[in-house]
Amino acid sequence: MIRTSLTTLAATAAIATAITVMPAQASTLASDPTPAPTPAASTDSGQSVAEMSARWLAKDRAISLATARQRVAAQDGQTRTAASLERALGARAAGSYIDATSGALVVNVVDTASVARVLSAGAVAKVVDRSTSELSATERAARARAGSAVVSSYTDPVTNGVVLTVPSARVSEVRSEVVGLDGVTVAGTDARTTTQANVYGGQQIEFSGYVCSLGFNATRGGAPVFVTAGHCGEGYQTFSKGGTTLGSTQAYSFPGNDYAYSTLTSSWTGVGAVDLYDGVNARRVSGYSNAPVGTAICKSGRTTGWTCGSVQAKNVTVNYSNADGSTSTVSGLTKSNTCTEGGDSGGSWMASTSAQGVTSGGAGYGANSVCGQKVGQPNIAYFQPVDEIVSAYGLTLKTS
Repeated sequence: MIRTSLTTLAATAAIATAITVMPAQASTLASDPTPAPTPAASTDSGQSVAEMSARWLAKDRAISLATARQRVAAQDGQTRTAASLERALGARAAGSYIDATSGALVVNVVDTASVARVLSAGAVAKVVDRSTSELSATERAARARAGSAVVSSYTDPVTNGVVLTVPSARVSEVRSEVVGLDGVTVAGTDARTTTQANVYGGQQIEFSGYVCSLGFNATRGGAPVFVTAGHCGEGYQTFSKGGTTLGSTQAYSFPGNDYAYSTLTSSWTGVGAVDLYDGVNARRVSGYSNAPVGTAICKSGRTTGWTCGSVQAKNVTVNYSNADGSTSTVSGLTKSNTCTEGGDSGGSWMASTSAQGVTSGGAGYGANSVCGQKVGQPNIAYFQPVDEIVSAYGLTLKTS
């Protein structure tokens, strides 16, 4: 894992040249420790997560803003429907997603007998050839054949296949290695994928000369805590904000997973809201969910602030490259085409008012390791779903 101290952050950005996959950076503290203006929970249409998501969706899908707003408003219900159908259908379901063209929820099934159940719930049924277990077995086999070349891998509900991402220079080689595996697509990338280490959700937190972002405030056994990325809490760090102690890491998981939780001292009040980075407003957190592929989504983090995109894949396995040439593998991540950079690690992801996860890592391009949209390349970001964090540590998410 790479951690860049605050004093060397600017210099690091100036001299970095590698474009590969590696674990996220904990950026060093900014020279000005003055806390950001305290926001207030806001539902202003121009600042809300739903509105920001709709504006991104309208631009990305070339649809009207009115249509985009309707689609975003439907997402919470679609998420609940997808989860309910997948639980009910069990092995007969093979993933779900929101169709990019129509905005409809599509649920994959492996037999025609399940179609009626999906249709009765108001979703579109798509009969596919490969089951979830078959796709998982294929993904494991593909990763084994590709070995150290793998940047990330996941099963794609839209194509009912497996996507393996590797460095661009090794695409041809890996394609030959996975010949014979049904439904595998090999994609190339020139980006450097890293965990992005750098009190409302999304705000800067500091530790040992580095910075990350706070994910969400919560409670454990009635006591206030907060969640962030595991690589930020690695080594049981003590966190502070603006020179005042926030709390100490109680548990973390990295690699394998990428999540941690910390105590929150009595000097702070953890709010069930996420900073919108306009210096005034925050977006309330009403609960959490695990939105399907195709959902419009936004994230909050100390480096890039508020950025939006969509859920592209779930249950992604990523190999983060370390400075010593080794890799740290994290599984169960969600992939998005949202701009994130070093220091955003641990930050908040939201779909409407539902918490989704905390930033794990992403791809950086060029000498400054910036997100793709800044240099005409695709954004690549990964977050750890929050439902797993809450379950692992017995937490209750703070809401407002």
